[in-house]
Amino acid sequence: MQFGIFSIGDVTPDPTTGRVPSEHERIEATVAIAKKAEEVGLDVFAIGQHHNPPFVAPANPPIFMAHLAAQTERLLFSTATTLITTTDPVRLAEDYAYVQHLTGGRVDLTLGRGNTGPVYPWFGKDIRAGIPLAVENYSLLHKLWREESVDWKGRFRTPLEGFTATPRPLDGTPPFVWHGSIRSPEIAEQAAYYGDGFFHNNIFWNKEHTGRLIDLYRQRYEHYGHGPAEQAIVGLGGQVFMRSTKEEAVREFRPYFDNAPVYGGGPSLEEFSRHTPLTVGTPQDVIERTLTFSEYAGHYQRQLFLIDHAGLPLKTVLEQIDMLGEQVVPVLRDEFAAQQPASTPAAPTHELMVKRRQEGRDPVPGGRGNS
Repeated sequence: MQFGIFSIGDVTPDPTTGRVPSEHERIEATVAIAKKAEEVGLDVFAIGQHHNPPFVAPANPPIFMAHLAAQTERLLFSTATTLITTTDPVRLAEDYAYVQHLTGGRVDLTLGRGNTGPVYPWFGKDIRAGIPLAVENYSLLHKLWREESVDWKGRFRTPLEGFTATPRPLDGTPPFVWHGSIRSPEIAEQAAYYGDGFFHNNIFWNKEHTGRLIDLYRQRYEHYGHGPAEQAIVGLGGQVFMRSTKEEAVREFRPYFDNAPVYGGGPSLEEFSRHTPLTVGTPQDVIERTLTFSEYAGHYQRQLFLIDHAGLPLKTVLEQIDMLGEQVVPVLRDEFAAQQPASTPAAPTHELMVKRRQEGRDPVPGGRGNS
């Protein structure tokens, strides 16, 4: 199982001091956070894609990935998310294949529609076509990575005739794709159809909602003939804040929660913690809460935590990463390994995907169950 952290790159005032970091400071801090993740033994760092303030997450994540790859040796880079609706599939095919070469295969991506409505008209798209855009654009991206001469005609972009995306994927094997969604069954269906991964960033949702969407994905994965439902590839999000006592953690984190740009002004910290995976407490509290996720998600492959949101200072974030790496993740690795049956699929890596492709086990869209 893979453990890591993700960032949305928000530039938010620290509610305890009023200080707002500059964009340059926030970008440099994100680099430091990713390097710290590798230092403490985490597996994955994921960065969002945004085109608007108050975010400085990269508009083109492969730039950030390549920069970090040159400063790390083992860390796998992903996205949270790549905007499949407003980024041209040809650009995605070429950019992510290029960074796949630069990182030696240490890259995958999570496709999503984003959470900012105005981005659609900025790129000449209609938000009302969000789902059809996601479906059609990924169909083309999937094809561009697997065929050297592509003929294409669709609804949302100009046709292609005999087009070859360059460079070709590393070792003839495209980056692994997760389809990210927190509310859309159509995206769970899409992930299942292609035999790809499904990532539910469940930081806003109760376990019943999350479980239903993951169950749908697993059932449809089996329907399309990619394997039993329990072998579908699932990832989860989460959010934590830790101190040596729960009281200390709640006292320190409360002003950040109350003023967060995404959920500030809504439910109380206590109510939000009851109904979502947000865990504010000790490292042991985080361990115990995270171990319950498999009760509604099944045995899964990737767990990412959000820890740098809402204006938390870099020093505090680095302390959180230390606690994750030293006190939380080693225990979770052992506990999840003990829980999972031998048939549980391994987390996706480039090496694993190359092996599957060489053995002829690259999933076929629609699989055997497509009627």
